[in-house]
This record gives sequence, structure tokens and C-alpha cells, in this order.
Amino acid sequence: MSPAARPETVAPDDIRPDPVLAAERAHLHRAAECLTRMRDATEAVTDAGVDAWASERLGAARAERLLALAADPGVPPFFGRTDAAGPAPETFHIGRRHVRDDAGDPVVIDWRAPMSRPFYQATAADPQGVARRRRFGFAGGELTGYEDELLEAGDDGPGEFLRAEIERPRSGPMRDIVATIQPDQDDIVRAPLAESICVQGAPGTGKTAVGLHRAAYLLYTHGGQLSRTGVLVVGPNRAFLRYIEQVLPTLGEVDVAQSTVADLTGRVPVRAVDAPGAAVLKGDGRMAEVLRRALWGEIRKPADDVLVPLTGRRYRVPVERLKRYVDDLRRRARADDDQQSLHYAAGRERLALMLAEDARRQKEAAGGSPTDAETRRAARSPEVRAFCDLVWPAQDAAGVLAALYSDPALLARAARALLDDAEQALLRWEKAPRSIRSAPWTEADAVLVDEVAGLLERTPGYGHVVVDEAQDLSPMQCRAVARRLAAGSLTVLGDLAQATSPWSAADWGQTLAGLGRPGTVVRPLTRGYRVPAEVLDYANRLLPLIAPGLPAATAVRGEPGSLRVRPVTELAGPLADVVEELSAVPGSIGVVCADDAVADVVAMMSDAGLPAVPLADDGEPPARLAVVPATLAKGLEFDAVVVVDPAAIVAAEPRGLHRLYVVLTRAVSTLVVLHRGDLPAPLAGAPAARPASR
Repeated sequence: MSPAARPETVAPDDIRPDPVLAAERAHLHRAAECLTRMRDATEAVTDAGVDAWASERLGAARAERLLALAADPGVPPFFGRTDAAGPAPETFHIGRRHVRDDAGDPVVIDWRAPMSRPFYQATAADPQGVARRRRFGFAGGELTGYEDELLEAGDDGPGEFLRAEIERPRSGPMRDIVATIQPDQDDIVRAPLAESICVQGAPGTGKTAVGLHRAAYLLYTHGGQLSRTGVLVVGPNRAFLRYIEQVLPTLGEVDVAQSTVADLTGRVPVRAVDAPGAAVLKGDGRMAEVLRRALWGEIRKPADDVLVPLTGRRYRVPVERLKRYVDDLRRRARADDDQQSLHYAAGRERLALMLAEDARRQKEAAGGSPTDAETRRAARSPEVRAFCDLVWPAQDAAGVLAALYSDPALLARAARALLDDAEQALLRWEKAPRSIRSAPWTEADAVLVDEVAGLLERTPGYGHVVVDEAQDLSPMQCRAVARRLAAGSLTVLGDLAQATSPWSAADWGQTLAGLGRPGTVVRPLTRGYRVPAEVLDYANRLLPLIAPGLPAATAVRGEPGSLRVRPVTELAGPLADVVEELSAVPGSIGVVCADDAVADVVAMMSDAGLPAVPLADDGEPPARLAVVPATLAKGLEFDAVVVVDPAAIVAAEPRGLHRLYVVLTRAVSTLVVLHRGDLPAPLAGAPAARPASR
């Protein structure tokens, strides 16, 4: 690091102030003033009153722009700077959004702009025209110090500011990482829009942040296109979405949809829970063909001629031509089944129009000239509608699935050679419900109803979709996401070692094929920036069992004392002692346990006077001291994690070792493992570390 580097200290009044620090503070204040004037100029935009539509669009655009420019007292206008090499070097301050002065000249360059890339990519070996890279330290929005890397002099090592930012205590929602993006992460963030990417990211490598920053980068670079088609972020649960919800707005991107698969497919009210076997079957990719057969199998062969009324006369369409029309439409739908170029509802409307066109050709052959409007009326005539109702009946997505579950004969026909008798029995309802809405729908059923809806009509798609924790998606959930993708691209995020669902595969091929992008390149992230080496090495002991062949992650930092493995005979006292000690240090604490132990753990801490709040999947962010069910821990981070009774976590589900790997890698600074019984064999014998002061 350059001798000019200055740690985060403010020069006292009785010491001559650093002229560099004074100049940077002046630029900071100027940037803040310019940003305020940009907001004022946006608020001053007036409506010319051309028409109602123009007024509405102007108001929406102004509101969106104001949100993008919204002030955040804790977020300074810039975080870094590059000085170009040469006799008259240009300097660029890098920030979360572009800031310009009244003349339109840049005061701060958006981190996504091409000229900002050297800030992330330049090295001493490849300076990319950068002589100096400067990072800034802030406290309460005030600039308190700076740190220089003189690339031309061979200085590009990570400094204290970068380390401090990465290790900063984490409480509340997830933050952006624009000040600390590393070259391997930046390569993924700036990949072209047309390129789909799968990120195999080990714990602490920042894969979630990389995916969100990629969305922000694409919106900046392809704003016109994506403003029409939209960007969707899909997360594993609502607690996770609440945790990440502020990242994109902090970066100035406010118009991004965020959803779980359950919310995307919520076409029916979920009232029941599947037995494990039924849930696995309903997520199986074979169900897509079962549903296709159930829907398209209801189409019948025409049995008689049809008289089509057109301009006062009736024209006979013979049954042989009717059969050909139906067969042609069915073949077209079947030939392009994956892309669904012809959906069921569109086929029904097309059939009605084909009958009307047949009558039109007959009238034209007799010397008539019916208009398009008359032909459309013929397609809507009672005679044509009655024929379509008989041959190509209108369908409702939930109704199709309800009929399949209620009618053993229909299920047997649709499942022939796909599902055996025992599997069909798992799907059948013992008793038909009184109504569709009162049916015992489960989350897996909702995904199947969404599949049928996608067969009926085209599902609106997005220009880019980011899917996090994708390793846990079932084949049918993958298809639900793929329907929202349309012709757009994907960013798939996940870690095969953290795969806890019964559909989890040993590689990404099945998931990527289900998402409709089988040729997607898998890019690994193996450098852990958040999890200490001691913690990561401990969790990595499970890899040979849960993910053979997957490269182990390596941490960029070690933190002696960050790991403590403590055998206990009872939990209450030791748990209270550990949590009380950890609470004395700023930062978030997650006490993770098996799901069915949450109430007991909360009671233990309540009895000890510790204000622990159980985390629920209701969208609320974790409290500073949160009791976390193991099944909700994925994707979250805490400064300190206490794992309570790991054996119970392993025993709670078939892929319990994978779940334990997830739980062990949630800590940013300290991991404490309290175990009453035997640890899994790979973890046994780990030396207990000294208590850490953090």
C-alpha cells in the first residue's frame, strides 16, 4: 500500500489538515450538492398537458427518476477514484450512480459505466491505463480517510480499507458490494445481456450479491430494452427476499420484480401440505407430460358436419375437413411443445376461425365477398361455438388438475407408461372437493396449476431473470421459471454443496435444461470473502460426503478464534452464556437449530433475559438476535452464528448433512457449535478454539 495511505482517522483541528483529504471532502460535498440539484430539476419538470396518456407517463417517469435519485444519508456519492496514467492524468470518482454538474459534466461516474471497469480490474501486472486507485473510508456519511494503490509502482495488494469494508459488521438487510467487487466477480457482473450464466458459488463468495449487481449492470447498460421486458429476481423464500430487497434500490434500480416460486405460481389458495412422497412426485419432470396429455386429451374427433352462418346463409363444412383442421392444430402444438408456439386456448380460437374461413371461401367461390368483420362474426356464432365446446372445450387450469386428481380413469390415461399404480395413488384425491377454491391445494399443486396455465395461454416473460439458490428447484419449478424467461437470458446462482431438496443433482446440467438454457456456461466462484478461513475449512470437511469432486472454497482472510466447537450436556446454560458474550459486540447473531427446536431455543433465551426473535418465512428481516430454523438459513448471513445441536439438524431431513453445511457457513466473524451428541464423522475431533473477542 502506498505511503500516502491514511487509515480512517480525521485530522484533529490542531494538526495541519491533509490537503488531499481536504480536497476529497470538498469533492464529496460538491457531489452531494449536484445530486440535490439533479433531484430538484427532476421535481421541477412540469406537465405540458398534451393528453392524459402523456401526463400519466410523464408522472410515472418522474416518480421513478426521483426514486433512483433518492438521498440515502448513509451512502456517500462515491467510494473510489482512478487516476489515469500520462502527463495530464484524468481522475474519475466512482460511485453508485452518475452525478453531473449544472453544465452536464460528470462529477461522479456510475460504477457500471465502461470507464469505471479499471477500478475493479486494474492490477500492477495489467494497470489498464490506471496509475493510481484510491479507496475512501467513511463514517456516518463523512469522508474520514483514503488509501492509495500505485499500480505503476507495482502496488495493488488489498489494503485495510478493502478488508474493513468486507468484514464490516452485518446487521439488517443485505448491502451492496460496489466498493469491494473483485475481478472474478466483476467478470460475471459485466457479462453481456445475451449470455446466460450459471454461477457455482461456494459460501461467502458473494454469488447473491454478484447476481443482483449483474441485474443492476444490465439495467444500466440495456435500460431501453429491459424497461420494456423487465427484470425478475427469484429467491428461495420471503425471508431471503426481504433480506436482499434494498440492494437494487441502493444502486438506483427500483423497478425490479422480486418473487419466490410460490408467489409466481400462486394461482390457487394453498391449504394443505403434501406427504414427502407426493411432494417429490409432483415436482418430477414427468408431470409435465401427464398434464399435457390430460389437457390435450380432452379434444375429441368431429363426428358430423357443421353449418356455419355467414351473411344470411349457412355453409356446410364437411366432417372430413373438420377432422383435418383439428388434427393439423394438434400436430402443430405437439411438434413445438417445448416452445408452446400454439397454446390450447389459441388453438380453440384458431379452430373457430378456420370454420369461418372455410365458409368464407365457399361464399367467395359462389361470387360473394364477405368482409373480415362478417367472417369474425361467423367465428363467434352459436353454431361454431357449440362445435368448439364439443370438440375443443374451454378449460380452466385449476379445473384440469382437479379433474385429474378426482377421476382415476382420466389419471390412468394421462399417466400411461409414465407413472405406475402406486404413483398414481399418491396423486388421487380420496374425495372430490365441493369447489375448486376449497380444494386441498398444496404448494406443489400450485406449480402444476401454473404448468397447465402455461399450456392454455402464453405466460408473460421477462428480459432477464436472476434465480438464486437454484440448486434446490424441482424440475417443475424450473419449468415455471423458464416460462417467465421468454426469449431473455438467465443468471443462475447456487451451490451444489448446499443442495437440500430431493431433486438435487450432482451437476448443473439437469437444472439448466429445465430452465430452458441447457448450453449455459457454469462459472465457479471459489474465493470466499466473507466467511473466515477457520470456519470455511471446518465446513469443507463435509464436502467429500455431500459433493464429491466439487472444489473446496478458499477464504481470503483468516480470523484466529473465529471457530469454537463445544460439547455440552445441556443447552440452556451454555447457550445463554455464548449469546450474552456475543451480544456485547456490534453485529447480528443467528442462533440456528432444527426447525422443531425453535420454540424451545426461544424459551431458553427468554428465560435468560435475552430478547431473541424467531425468524419466520413472512418477509420480515431477521432481528439482531434471531433464532433461525435451519430450513430458512440458506442465503442469510450473520456476524456470529451459534449452531445448536447439529446432530438434530442432520437427523431432521434426508439431506441433513447438506443442510448442516449451509448452517455452518452463515457466519461472517464467529461460529460457535454447541453439540450434545456425536458430531458427524468428518467434523469429529476438531480442536476447540479459544473464545474469540471478535
